[in-house]
Amino acid sequence: MDASAAEVIDGYRIRSHLQTGQTSQVYEVVELSSNRHFAMKMLLPETARSSEHRQMLFHEAEVGKALTHPNIIRIVKISRSKSLPYFVMEYFPSGSLRTRLLAKDMTFIHEHLHSIVKQTATGLAFMNASGWVHRDVKPDNMLVNAAGDVKLIDFAIAYKIPTGLAKMFHGKKRAMGTRSYMAPEQIRGQPLDGRTDIYGFGCTCFELVTGRPPFTGSDATNLLHKQIADIPPKPQMFQPNVTDEFAALILQMLAKKKEGRPKDFHEVLMAVRNMRVLKTTPKTEQ
Repeated sequence: MDASAAEVIDGYRIRSHLQTGQTSQVYEVVELSSNRHFAMKMLLPETARSSEHRQMLFHEAEVGKALTHPNIIRIVKISRSKSLPYFVMEYFPSGSLRTRLLAKDMTFIHEHLHSIVKQTATGLAFMNASGWVHRDVKPDNMLVNAAGDVKLIDFAIAYKIPTGLAKMFHGKKRAMGTRSYMAPEQIRGQPLDGRTDIYGFGCTCFELVTGRPPFTGSDATNLLHKQIADIPPKPQMFQPNVTDEFAALILQMLAKKKEGRPKDFHEVLMAVRNMRVLKTTPKTEQ
C-alpha cells in the first residue's frame, strides 16, 4: 500500500509529502480527531516487508519514544502493521542543517551557531545520560527552524551502552554510521560511549563553522583512513572568523583517542556556555 494513494491512515489524513529517503518516506498528516498536525514516517512499499528495515524503523521509534526532551523529536505513536509500518512524531516545520549548508546559508547558521551548539549538546547530553549513543550525529539529523530551535532526529542506528554483565561480553560491533562523522573507535567496531557522539559533534561543528567537514577522501576507504590516522586541520584555515577558543574545543572533540575528548556533553556545555564561537556574528535579513 502506498501512502500517497491513501487519503486517511488510521485516523490521520495525509496532507503533504515532506521527504523520501533510501528506505522510508515522511508525510505531514492531520489527526482527524484533534485537527493537530504531525509527521508520519513509513517504510517505502518495496521495503515494508523487509524484516531488517522494519526492525530499524521500530528501533528508531522506540528509542525516540523513550527520550522526552525539548531538543529531541517526540514520537507519539507506532504502528507495526504488516503492510504499512509507520510511526507518528511531532511536526516540526523546518529543514535540516544539511539543507542550510547545501544552500550555503552560512549567515543564518553563524547567526544562530552558539544557540545551535548549546541546544544540540543539551539534547545529546540527555540521550547519552539515558544510556544511548546516537551514532549518527551530523547536520542531516539536526532540524532547525527559522527561529534557530533545534530538534535531533533519526535514531535508527542508536546504540544502547552496555552495563553490568553485558559490558564484560561486549564483542566487536559492525561499523555503522556516516563516514564523514565516524569516530575511530566506531570505524574499528570497538566499544562506544557518549564520547563517540562527541566526535561526530566535533565534525559537525567544524562543518557548521567552515562549510566543509574536517576530512574528505578520494573514496570511502581513504576517508575512513583519514578519520583514524590524520590530524584534522585547524578550523581557522577555512574560517578566520572562528574564535581560537571554539576552534580548540572542536579539535579537542576530534581527538583520535576518546580519552582525549571532553568526557561528556556536560563538559562541552560548560566550555561553550560563556565562550564566543565567532569573533563577529552576522545578522540575517528580516
